[in-house]
Amino acid sequence: MIRHLFRRCGNAPGDVTPEDQAVVDQFRAMLTAVRNPQPWAPGHSQDIAVRVGPFVERAHTRPGDDHGPDMIAVALVHPDTPHAAAYLHGRQLRYTERGWLRCETTAILGIWQPGYAMLTHAAANLPLPDDLGMELAHYALYIEVRNREDGSLDGYTLLRLGPYTQTRHAQQDHDRITAALDGRETTLVPGYRVGVRYAPFDVSDHLLFADPYEADAVALLDAAVAGVSA
Repeated sequence: MIRHLFRRCGNAPGDVTPEDQAVVDQFRAMLTAVRNPQPWAPGHSQDIAVRVGPFVERAHTRPGDDHGPDMIAVALVHPDTPHAAAYLHGRQLRYTERGWLRCETTAILGIWQPGYAMLTHAAANLPLPDDLGMELAHYALYIEVRNREDGSLDGYTLLRLGPYTQTRHAQQDHDRITAALDGRETTLVPGYRVGVRYAPFDVSDHLLFADPYEADAVALLDAAVAGVSA
């Protein structure tokens, strides 16, 4: 069947050209990759194959942020990365515009294998869609002032920190701020309780956030509290 499909004019019956053979080999590699996925485990910083709609894409995992059981941060890359031609083709197909994304681990097929390349948007010469089914992988901390008398949510946000590009950085600052608030939650702002909450970063409100990489988080907290007390 394959010989009939790839027979070209001028070739003897049954001959397969090198170009045809390359296609056949690529197809066989794809079948092997799909039938025998290489198991992926978090923490190894290996490129992985992830489902994007009916396609499969190659993705980098973000160092220090690939240890979650349900969600990790990934960046989609052209299947022929790191070749220069792949970068140029990737720009045309919008691979370079996405940045880090939150990927559910259930969408991971396994460790990336070259055989998956046939299943990518790049192989079909299609741009990545607007909706990848993944949110931006940025994080934020919200230091909030709430009414402590009735336990209601009445109050306001004292300080917003973000975006954090790695969950571990946000967790570290969360723990530091929690320690700094220990014993002072109900005295910093009379009549209210001060607490810190971890949540996704809302890029539409980016002007409201203090950059945690430009200043110490606890120092930013102290300055915010001083502003309230002044």
